[in-house]
Amino acid sequence: MFTGIVEELGELVALEWRGSEAVITVRGPKVTKDAQHGDSIAVNGVCLTVVTNEGDAFTADVMKESFDRSSLGALQVGDRVNLERAATLSTRLGGHLVQGHVDGTGSIISRSPGGGWEDVRITLPADLNRYVVEKGSITVDGISLTVSALDEESFTVSLIPTTLELTTLGRKGPGDLVNLEIDVIAKYVEKLVRTS
Repeated sequence: MFTGIVEELGELVALEWRGSEAVITVRGPKVTKDAQHGDSIAVNGVCLTVVTNEGDAFTADVMKESFDRSSLGALQVGDRVNLERAATLSTRLGGHLVQGHVDGTGSIISRSPGGGWEDVRITLPADLNRYVVEKGSITVDGISLTVSALDEESFTVSLIPTTLELTTLGRKGPGDLVNLEIDVIAKYVEKLVRTS
């Protein structure tokens, strides 16, 4: 479980394909300082398991399912990635409950500067639209954000200067893919209502 509060911008330093799966190596001094084999680290919102941790980098196995549902397959060596260690029972919940289980991808449609912030409009897959509400939470590339506007095909998030500076969303532009995870509570509510 994560909170969607990115701890640091890391860097993809190696990508070794093994058929439709891969081993990735990610540099991130802050998240690796206490990482152990088997720990969970979210990479652009995708929960991955630490296989090795050497120096300031860790390796993780990435299955075909993760590539099919996320934008990880589009990463290239040298790309920056959002990193967050799994929450502990004593962690402040600064964002919202995030599983690291990506539901799909969207692409950035537009960016509109406004004062010290930016509004970013992102496509929303039709099968996820019913779970997203204005002023509700959504995770974009592992970042817990609030939906500021919503229509049938897209949603908008407003990014403060800190988010622009410390995450990949400050560097991505129109056409770039992002990972989306909708609020898990919405999925549980839907299932409970449907089976009642």
